[in-house]
Amino acid sequence: MPVRLTYRTTLIAAAIATGLLMLTWVAAAYIGPARQADGSILIGFFDVAGHGGVKPIADQIASLCDPIPYLLYAWIPILVALLRGRPRVALAIGVILLGANVTTHVLKPLLAHPRPELLLGNTPFGAVKDTTIGAASWPSGHATAAMSFVLCAVLAAPQRARPFVVAAGAVFAVAVCYSFLALGWHYPSDVLGGFLVATVWTLLAISWLLAVEHRELTPATRSRARLWHELGPSALTVLGAVVLALLIALARPHAVVTFARTHEAFMLGASVIGAVALALATGLMLAVRR
Repeated sequence: MPVRLTYRTTLIAAAIATGLLMLTWVAAAYIGPARQADGSILIGFFDVAGHGGVKPIADQIASLCDPIPYLLYAWIPILVALLRGRPRVALAIGVILLGANVTTHVLKPLLAHPRPELLLGNTPFGAVKDTTIGAASWPSGHATAAMSFVLCAVLAAPQRARPFVVAAGAVFAVAVCYSFLALGWHYPSDVLGGFLVATVWTLLAISWLLAVEHRELTPATRSRARLWHELGPSALTVLGAVVLALLIALARPHAVVTFARTHEAFMLGASVIGAVALALATGLMLAVRR
Protein backbone atom coordinates (compact mmCIF):
# COMPACT_ATOMS: atom_id res chain seq x y z
CA MET A 1 0.00 0.00 0.00
CA PRO A 2 1.53 3.37 -0.99
CA VAL A 3 2.60 5.68 1.81
CA ARG A 4 0.67 8.92 1.97
CA LEU A 5 2.82 12.02 2.24
CA THR A 6 1.13 14.28 4.81
CA TYR A 7 2.38 17.11 6.96
CA ARG A 8 2.76 14.60 9.81
CA THR A 9 4.88 12.17 7.80
CA THR A 10 7.08 14.97 6.52
CA LEU A 11 7.54 16.24 10.08
CA ILE A 12 8.59 12.74 11.11
CA ALA A 13 11.00 12.64 8.18
CA ALA A 14 12.40 16.03 9.25
CA ALA A 15 12.91 14.69 12.78
CA ILE A 16 14.76 11.66 11.40
CA ALA A 17 16.94 13.92 9.24
CA THR A 18 17.69 16.06 12.30
CA GLY A 19 18.75 12.93 14.18
CA LEU A 20 21.05 11.94 11.31
CA LEU A 21 22.43 15.48 11.30
CA MET A 22 23.42 15.28 14.95
CA LEU A 23 24.75 11.75 14.52
CA THR A 24 27.00 13.01 11.73
CA TRP A 25 28.38 15.71 14.03
CA VAL A 26 28.98 13.29 16.91
CA ALA A 27 30.77 10.86 14.59
CA ALA A 28 32.93 13.60 13.07
CA ALA A 29 33.81 15.15 16.43
CA TYR A 30 34.14 12.21 18.82
CA ILE A 31 34.24 8.79 17.11
CA GLY A 32 37.81 7.80 16.28
CA PRO A 33 37.30 5.65 13.16
CA ALA A 34 34.94 8.23 11.67
CA ARG A 35 37.46 11.02 12.33
CA GLN A 36 40.20 8.96 10.73
CA ALA A 37 38.07 8.25 7.66
CA ASP A 38 37.24 11.97 7.45
CA GLY A 39 40.93 12.78 7.22
CA SER A 40 41.74 9.99 4.77
CA ILE A 41 38.99 11.09 2.38
CA LEU A 42 40.08 14.71 2.63
CA ILE A 43 43.71 13.84 1.87
CA GLY A 44 42.53 11.99 -1.24
CA PHE A 45 40.60 15.04 -2.46
CA PHE A 46 43.49 17.38 -1.72
CA ASP A 47 45.90 15.09 -3.53
CA VAL A 48 43.71 15.20 -6.65
CA ALA A 49 44.05 19.00 -6.62
CA GLY A 50 47.83 18.65 -6.85
CA HIS A 51 47.71 17.14 -10.33
CA GLY A 52 46.79 18.49 -13.74
CA GLY A 53 46.02 22.09 -12.76
CA VAL A 54 42.85 21.19 -10.88
CA LYS A 55 43.18 23.93 -8.26
CA PRO A 56 42.29 26.94 -10.48
CA ILE A 57 39.19 25.13 -11.79
CA ALA A 58 38.20 24.04 -8.28
CA ASP A 59 38.55 27.65 -7.08
CA GLN A 60 36.12 28.85 -9.74
CA ILE A 61 33.53 26.14 -9.10
CA ALA A 62 33.66 26.34 -5.30
CA SER A 63 33.26 30.13 -5.42
CA LEU A 64 29.82 29.70 -7.05
CA CYS A 65 28.43 29.27 -3.54
CA ASP A 66 30.25 32.25 -2.05
CA PRO A 67 27.74 34.78 -0.66
CA ILE A 68 27.83 37.35 -3.48
CA PRO A 69 27.62 34.95 -6.47
CA TYR A 70 25.00 32.91 -4.61
CA LEU A 71 22.74 35.93 -4.19
CA LEU A 72 22.85 36.51 -7.94
CA TYR A 73 21.06 33.23 -8.74
CA ALA A 74 19.47 31.92 -5.53
CA TRP A 75 16.31 33.93 -6.23
CA ILE A 76 15.65 32.09 -9.52
CA PRO A 77 13.55 29.23 -7.98
CA ILE A 78 11.42 31.83 -6.20
CA LEU A 79 10.80 33.65 -9.48
CA VAL A 80 9.98 30.39 -11.29
CA ALA A 81 7.44 29.44 -8.62
CA LEU A 82 5.81 32.88 -8.85
CA LEU A 83 5.64 32.70 -12.66
CA ARG A 84 3.96 29.31 -12.32
CA GLY A 85 1.31 30.88 -10.08
CA ARG A 86 2.47 29.18 -6.87
CA PRO A 87 3.07 31.95 -4.33
CA ARG A 88 3.04 29.56 -1.36
CA VAL A 89 5.73 27.45 -2.98
CA ALA A 90 7.72 30.63 -3.62
CA LEU A 91 7.38 31.56 0.06
CA ALA A 92 8.41 28.04 1.12
CA ILE A 93 11.48 28.24 -1.12
CA GLY A 94 12.47 31.56 0.43
CA VAL A 95 12.12 30.03 3.89
CA ILE A 96 14.28 27.04 2.90
CA LEU A 97 17.05 29.19 1.43
CA LEU A 98 17.13 31.59 4.36
CA GLY A 99 16.51 29.06 7.13
CA ALA A 100 19.04 26.48 5.95
CA ASN A 101 21.87 28.93 5.42
CA VAL A 102 21.25 30.84 8.66
CA THR A 103 21.02 27.56 10.60
CA THR A 104 24.41 26.45 9.29
CA HIS A 105 26.06 29.71 10.29
CA VAL A 106 24.52 29.44 13.78
CA LEU A 107 25.58 25.81 14.21
CA LYS A 108 29.19 26.45 13.17
CA PRO A 109 30.27 28.33 16.33
CA LEU A 110 27.88 26.45 18.61
CA LEU A 111 29.25 23.03 17.65
CA ALA A 112 32.84 24.05 16.92
CA HIS A 113 35.20 21.21 17.73
CA PRO A 114 38.91 20.98 16.83
CA ARG A 115 40.08 17.94 14.92
CA PRO A 116 43.87 18.30 15.23
CA GLU A 117 44.79 14.73 14.35
CA LEU A 118 43.31 15.31 10.89
CA LEU A 119 45.93 17.95 10.11
CA LEU A 120 47.04 17.42 6.53
CA GLY A 121 50.63 16.38 5.99
CA ASN A 122 52.54 14.53 3.26
CA THR A 123 51.03 11.81 1.11
CA PRO A 124 52.71 9.33 -1.24
CA PHE A 125 51.75 11.74 -4.04
CA GLY A 126 53.51 14.78 -2.61
CA ALA A 127 53.21 17.55 -0.05
CA VAL A 128 49.77 18.84 0.83
CA LYS A 129 48.31 21.52 3.07
CA ASP A 130 50.26 22.18 6.25
CA THR A 131 47.59 24.14 8.13
CA THR A 132 44.53 22.89 9.93
CA ILE A 133 40.88 23.54 9.08
CA GLY A 134 39.14 25.75 11.62
CA ALA A 135 37.22 24.20 14.50
CA ALA A 136 33.98 25.86 13.32
CA SER A 137 33.86 24.08 9.98
CA TRP A 138 30.82 21.84 10.57
CA PRO A 139 28.43 21.96 8.77
CA SER A 140 29.70 23.36 5.50
CA GLY A 141 28.08 26.61 4.44
CA HIS A 142 28.93 25.95 0.78
CA ALA A 143 27.37 22.46 0.90
CA THR A 144 24.26 23.87 2.60
CA ALA A 145 23.95 26.61 0.00
CA ALA A 146 24.42 24.22 -2.92
CA MET A 147 21.97 21.57 -1.70
CA SER A 148 19.30 24.02 -0.55
CA PHE A 149 19.42 25.68 -3.97
CA VAL A 150 19.13 22.33 -5.75
CA LEU A 151 16.18 21.16 -3.64
CA CYS A 152 14.43 24.49 -4.13
CA ALA A 153 15.01 24.29 -7.88
CA VAL A 154 13.35 20.86 -7.90
CA LEU A 155 10.37 22.23 -5.95
CA ALA A 156 9.98 25.19 -8.30
CA ALA A 157 10.42 23.37 -11.61
CA PRO A 158 7.46 22.23 -13.73
CA GLN A 159 6.71 18.52 -13.51
CA ARG A 160 8.14 17.64 -16.93
CA ALA A 161 11.36 19.54 -16.32
CA ARG A 162 12.08 18.13 -12.87
CA PRO A 163 14.06 15.04 -13.98
CA PHE A 164 16.49 17.28 -15.83
CA VAL A 165 16.65 19.74 -12.93
CA VAL A 166 17.49 16.84 -10.61
CA ALA A 167 20.34 15.63 -12.83
CA ALA A 168 21.79 19.10 -13.39
CA GLY A 169 21.32 20.04 -9.73
CA ALA A 170 23.08 16.92 -8.46
CA VAL A 171 26.02 17.61 -10.78
CA PHE A 172 26.14 21.21 -9.52
CA ALA A 173 26.10 20.24 -5.84
CA VAL A 174 28.69 17.49 -6.28
CA ALA A 175 30.97 19.73 -8.36
CA VAL A 176 30.89 22.49 -5.73
CA CYS A 177 31.53 20.07 -2.85
CA TYR A 178 34.28 18.13 -4.60
CA SER A 179 35.94 21.44 -5.46
CA PHE A 180 36.12 22.85 -1.94
CA LEU A 181 37.18 19.46 -0.59
CA ALA A 182 40.00 19.40 -3.13
CA LEU A 183 40.99 22.87 -1.91
CA GLY A 184 41.07 21.67 1.70
CA TRP A 185 38.35 24.03 2.97
CA HIS A 186 36.23 21.40 4.72
CA TYR A 187 36.05 17.80 5.85
CA PRO A 188 33.70 15.36 4.07
CA SER A 189 31.52 15.17 7.21
CA ASP A 190 30.99 18.93 6.87
CA VAL A 191 29.47 18.26 3.44
CA LEU A 192 27.04 15.66 4.76
CA GLY A 193 26.10 18.06 7.57
CA GLY A 194 25.32 20.80 5.06
CA PHE A 195 23.25 18.43 2.93
CA LEU A 196 21.21 17.36 5.96
CA VAL A 197 20.57 20.93 7.12
CA ALA A 198 19.12 21.71 3.68
CA THR A 199 17.07 18.51 3.80
CA VAL A 200 15.57 19.29 7.21
CA TRP A 201 14.42 22.73 6.12
CA THR A 202 13.02 21.38 2.85
CA LEU A 203 10.96 18.76 4.71
CA LEU A 204 9.69 21.37 7.17
CA ALA A 205 8.65 23.63 4.29
CA ILE A 206 6.84 20.79 2.50
CA SER A 207 5.09 19.90 5.76
CA TRP A 208 3.84 23.48 6.03
CA LEU A 209 2.64 23.47 2.42
CA LEU A 210 0.71 20.24 2.94
CA ALA A 211 -0.82 21.56 6.17
CA VAL A 212 -2.01 24.93 4.85
CA GLU A 213 -3.33 23.43 1.63
CA HIS A 214 -4.94 20.45 3.40
CA ARG A 215 -3.30 18.12 0.91
CA GLU A 216 -2.06 14.56 0.87
CA LEU A 217 0.33 13.24 -1.73
CA THR A 218 -0.05 9.58 -2.61
CA PRO A 219 2.65 8.18 -4.86
CA ALA A 220 0.93 7.06 -8.05
CA THR A 221 1.65 3.79 -9.79
CA ARG A 222 4.32 4.45 -12.40
CA SER A 223 4.62 2.78 -15.77
CA ARG A 224 8.05 1.84 -17.05
CA ALA A 225 7.91 4.71 -19.54
CA ARG A 226 7.15 7.21 -16.80
CA LEU A 227 9.88 5.84 -14.56
CA TRP A 228 12.37 6.17 -17.40
CA HIS A 229 11.27 9.76 -18.02
CA GLU A 230 11.72 10.61 -14.34
CA LEU A 231 14.89 8.64 -13.60
CA GLY A 232 16.46 8.61 -17.08
CA PRO A 233 18.44 11.88 -16.77
CA SER A 234 19.83 10.83 -13.38
CA ALA A 235 20.74 7.40 -14.73
CA LEU A 236 22.49 8.97 -17.71
CA THR A 237 24.40 11.28 -15.35
CA VAL A 238 25.65 8.30 -13.35
CA LEU A 239 26.51 6.43 -16.55
CA GLY A 240 28.46 9.45 -17.81
CA ALA A 241 30.48 9.58 -14.59
CA VAL A 242 31.25 5.86 -14.85
CA VAL A 243 32.33 6.18 -18.50
CA LEU A 244 34.56 9.14 -17.64
CA ALA A 245 36.17 7.17 -14.81
CA LEU A 246 36.77 4.23 -17.16
CA LEU A 247 38.37 6.47 -19.77
CA ILE A 248 40.71 7.92 -17.16
CA ALA A 249 41.55 4.42 -15.95
CA LEU A 250 42.30 3.28 -19.52
CA ALA A 251 44.47 6.34 -20.18
CA ARG A 252 46.57 5.93 -17.01
CA PRO A 253 45.91 2.47 -15.61
CA HIS A 254 48.98 2.21 -13.38
CA ALA A 255 48.48 5.66 -11.79
CA VAL A 256 44.77 5.02 -11.24
CA VAL A 257 45.34 1.62 -9.62
CA THR A 258 48.05 3.03 -7.36
CA PHE A 259 45.86 5.95 -6.33
CA ALA A 260 42.85 3.71 -5.67
CA ARG A 261 44.86 1.35 -3.48
CA THR A 262 46.37 4.22 -1.52
CA HIS A 263 43.11 6.13 -1.11
CA GLU A 264 40.40 3.52 -0.57
CA ALA A 265 38.60 5.76 1.94
CA PHE A 266 38.62 8.61 -0.57
CA MET A 267 37.08 6.45 -3.30
CA LEU A 268 34.30 5.37 -0.94
CA GLY A 269 33.73 8.85 0.48
CA ALA A 270 33.57 10.51 -2.94
CA SER A 271 31.04 7.91 -4.08
CA VAL A 272 28.90 8.42 -0.97
CA ILE A 273 28.81 12.21 -1.38
CA GLY A 274 27.78 11.87 -5.01
CA ALA A 275 25.14 9.25 -4.22
CA VAL A 276 23.65 11.28 -1.36
CA ALA A 277 23.37 14.42 -3.50
CA LEU A 278 21.62 12.53 -6.29
CA ALA A 279 19.39 10.57 -3.89
CA LEU A 280 18.16 13.69 -2.06
CA ALA A 281 17.20 15.50 -5.26
CA THR A 282 15.65 12.38 -6.82
CA GLY A 283 13.73 11.51 -3.66
CA LEU A 284 12.19 14.98 -3.55
CA MET A 285 11.20 14.74 -7.21
CA LEU A 286 9.49 11.38 -6.69
CA ALA A 287 7.71 12.50 -3.51
CA VAL A 288 6.36 15.88 -4.63
CA ARG A 289 4.37 15.96 -7.85
CA ARG A 290 2.44 19.19 -8.24
